[in-house]
Amino acid sequence: MKKDKPKVEYNKPLTGNIRDTLKELMKKELEQLPDTLEKLDPAQRLNILCKLIPYVLPKVESVTHMLGEPDNEIENNGFNW
Repeated sequence: MKKDKPKVEYNKPLTGNIRDTLKELMKKELEQLPDTLEKLDPAQRLNILCKLIPYVLPKVESVTHMLGEPDNEIENNGFNW
């Protein structure tokens, strides 16, 4: 004979809109970020800032010379690469 599994009760606060809750939490943390960073030693602060850079600055991609593009100063309006 198979026993019934007990019902699992989930945390009530999580039944709301999690996205809005997380959004509000992040907003508060971002407002406090300058004070939080100021309390860290320089090495920790630099480490955190380096981790945040990808969320702020676009990723740099290398650019290569393509066939048909000017490859000397005369063809390139005097600009020397």
